[in-house]
Amino acid sequence: ELILQYQPQRTLDGMLSGLEVLLVWEHPRHGRIPPNVFIPLAEESGMIVSIGSWVLNHACLQAREWVDAGYPPVKIAVNVSPLQFGRSDLVKTVSGALEASGLDPKLLELELTESVIMHNAEESMERMSRIRTLGVGIAIDDFGTGYSSLSYLRSLPVNTVKIDQSFLREIDAPGGAMALVGTIVSLAHQMGLSVVAEGVESQEQLEMLRGAGCDKGQGNLFGEPVAPERVHELLAQLITME
Repeated sequence: ELILQYQPQRTLDGMLSGLEVLLVWEHPRHGRIPPNVFIPLAEESGMIVSIGSWVLNHACLQAREWVDAGYPPVKIAVNVSPLQFGRSDLVKTVSGALEASGLDPKLLELELTESVIMHNAEESMERMSRIRTLGVGIAIDDFGTGYSSLSYLRSLPVNTVKIDQSFLREIDAPGGAMALVGTIVSLAHQMGLSVVAEGVESQEQLEMLRGAGCDKGQGNLFGEPVAPERVHELLAQLITME
């Protein structure tokens, strides 16, 4: 009953640059159940570990299918739960998914929240470094909502920062978050990191992100989550642009 959807990540000029993997539950009686409803229950029960492993393997296989079908390779981003990240066999799980699918590690990015990384910073950095050794990217999700500092980014083996959508809701308000977004983008770029803004929903937000120098965006303005069969339409657009 679990299915995967894919939400486009695009450069600010509209070019498809990646796909975030999202999980939904198609319940036979209650219909579609969003992840914010059932994921906490899966975390509490411990089922999120097996679910997370299934998502990772299934997404890698799907991405490899698109490559084999002749579409331009596009990076997929998979969220990792706190329980899954805390397991000592996470690196083995990731390498196993890559080996089983044959997917190029450069086409996989794992998304971790600030709070997960900072829970046990030393152990987190060691695990993240091992993941990066595989050739897999790491993104800090919901950046700005946790308790890590911008300066701490220098020591983290990550390649992407995702600015939380709460900043965009306030970005055009008087005394809003525009200056802070610009600071995050500037410092991230100095560290060689790519910046993705989440929850982009209006042209006004897009223009402000352009002014801040943000690299990419994700949200309804760039495309809602779609089923795997609809991803072919997105990838086909890349072919026409070549």
